[in-house]
Amino acid sequence: MHNDSVKISWSGVITSIQPRTRVWRYITHNRTHYHIGYNIFLDGCADGVEKQFVVAISEKQQQNGEYGIGDTVSGTAWSKQYPEREFADYYRAGALKRIKSGNAVNTMEPPPWIMPLPDMATYEWRGARMLSKSLWKGKCFQCIWATMSNVEIIWDFDRKISKYRFESFCYGPKSCKLYRMGKARSVAYKNMGSSLDEGWLDDICTENRDWDD
Repeated sequence: MHNDSVKISWSGVITSIQPRTRVWRYITHNRTHYHIGYNIFLDGCADGVEKQFVVAISEKQQQNGEYGIGDTVSGTAWSKQYPEREFADYYRAGALKRIKSGNAVNTMEPPPWIMPLPDMATYEWRGARMLSKSLWKGKCFQCIWATMSNVEIIWDFDRKISKYRFESFCYGPKSCKLYRMGKARSVAYKNMGSSLDEGWLDDICTENRDWDD
């Protein structure tokens, strides 16, 4: 294990739960999404420090605990080994426990969609569109369809050299009145400058569903 990775204890109130996804980019020829669990956003204490932080949990852990916004939870986790590759502050969570139920009920008409989270297979089937980062941070932050993904950009395919960043995406209905793609995203490759993902890959990624799905 990486020498800088340490096990910590944490607790806090859940402010959002989003799918934890990994995206593989190759110029604008390929954008593949992998669905690997959930990110729990919390306001609380981690390793003895009061702060806002994110803990990555598995699909099974979420299915067993059925955690929701407003719940007070605690557990253990490890600090991330590769900060440039992992959006969550802590991962490999364990000893999860609900201390207090938030009993959060969404009394608003969606959007945003604030309700029990679907499984990874549902996200996989739906596919994602690029989402404005300002919307992800704002009106869409608590929506079950929003996510901040770990992105790997293949910069030199032959030498297996990659670059990393984080990008916001949306799995929600195409008809959502809040949705905006935001700026086109550059995808660099060695000796080629940057190609722009202007949204046409969104159509391919979401081809399984119609306007209101």
